[in-house]
Amino acid sequence: MERSVLITRLVPDPAPEMLRAAADRFTMNPADRPLEPAELIRSVPGHSAVLCQLTDRIDRSVLEAARGCRLIANMAVGFNNIDVEAATELGILVTNTPGVLTEATADLTWALILAVARRVVEGDAVMRAEAFPGWGPLYMLGAEVSGSTLGLVGPGRIATAVARRAVGFGMRLLYHGRRPNPELDTLGARLVELDELLAESDFVSLHVPLTDQTHHLIDATRLARMKPTAYLINTARGPVVDESALVEALRAGRIAGAGLDVYEREPKMADGLADCPNTVLLPHLGSATRKTRGAMAAMAAENILALWRGQKPPNLVNPDAWSPEHEGRV
Repeated sequence: MERSVLITRLVPDPAPEMLRAAADRFTMNPADRPLEPAELIRSVPGHSAVLCQLTDRIDRSVLEAARGCRLIANMAVGFNNIDVEAATELGILVTNTPGVLTEATADLTWALILAVARRVVEGDAVMRAEAFPGWGPLYMLGAEVSGSTLGLVGPGRIATAVARRAVGFGMRLLYHGRRPNPELDTLGARLVELDELLAESDFVSLHVPLTDQTHHLIDATRLARMKPTAYLINTARGPVVDESALVEALRAGRIAGAGLDVYEREPKMADGLADCPNTVLLPHLGSATRKTRGAMAAMAAENILALWRGQKPPNLVNPDAWSPEHEGRV
């Protein structure tokens, strides 16, 4: 196997040098932008590995064009941008970067909770506009975070990290998922049905992967089950929320506000969302720390290096695609 790699977009050090040092052929998109679909199809042939981003749509057409490719290394925890079924059918391994972004994303979840509850962005805008009229007992009142109820939808690593932080705020913890999470249980969290969580939580924080089952998990019906004083926080995947329904709920005051880091049709937002003052809107910054993004890129590179050494990549999401033929192939 030729040790050839395509990196679809500029990534942080040390990953490029890790791969450049081991590769027979090294190609990296020199621009800090995603490749257009046609560019991607033209670029993938002849590389034994591709290090891609969540913004790269790796569908069947790309996979079939990737002649000689043995591994798609996604620099993300999620992999809904890749047709994993087609990759497995074509004998192409797919890897992700789990765990490494847990703490950074949990931190950002809390940044959104505090910012939307205490109207931080609104207050900052007032000061920058030199429009502060002076302190008043009713001025820019927000919501209490300490002692409130936090509902976690999807009890995985990130939700657990968010819950650990919530303990310091004395919050009551609810969570919803397919099975119990012993670590959350140890923190005092209670496993409940989704409708109960929505009805009782002051803050609803989403931490589910994007699947057919979670697409529009939070729709108009479920938004209506939330308290009118509650806030929705999404650092998971944009299409988990019906964004148009969210805009209507925000406008109508059916919920108090929302803190969002992801969007249904990124990089665009639903019409009217930017006009809702009861929101904090971030540009997909969940893992955006120098340490975390560097570690994500390095983990993706390590999966590629393992393949080149003839070893099973450590973060396979389609282990059925691995076969004895891969063993020792360099």
